[in-house]
Amino acid sequence: MDKEIISKSNEETKQIAKSFAKTLKVGDIVLLNGTLGAGKTVFVKGVVEYFSGGKEIATSPTFVIVNEYKTNPPIYHFDLYRIKSIDELFAIGVEEYLYSNGICFIEWPERAEELFSENVIRVKIDKINDDERLIKISR
Repeated sequence: MDKEIISKSNEETKQIAKSFAKTLKVGDIVLLNGTLGAGKTVFVKGVVEYFSGGKEIATSPTFVIVNEYKTNPPIYHFDLYRIKSIDELFAIGVEEYLYSNGICFIEWPERAEELFSENVIRVKIDKINDDERLIKISR
């Protein structure tokens, strides 16, 4: 299933993500692609809001590599932008996250593409202009 949606604001991106969240299940791995500032973390914010009923607020894990959200199911949000080697991911136990009872979101997945099987969901967010984004979802 491939889907393309145009978002005209961050709030609309979060609403699209909440709708997408309804299709997710434990064990899903979502690879997020897009340039800096494209809206990858905004998208995850919408998913986290959906699963937490608004009780958890997602933030960018750029400096900590992974944020864990106590949602039901748990959400693990990775940002691989600063990763220099796959060994760094193994040191933080990436496999335990990927094969856990949660849902994983991976920003900058191309830095560790060999870790991800073909059974992933891809979300690509492209900037059209300052406000609009093209969101492509591929299963």
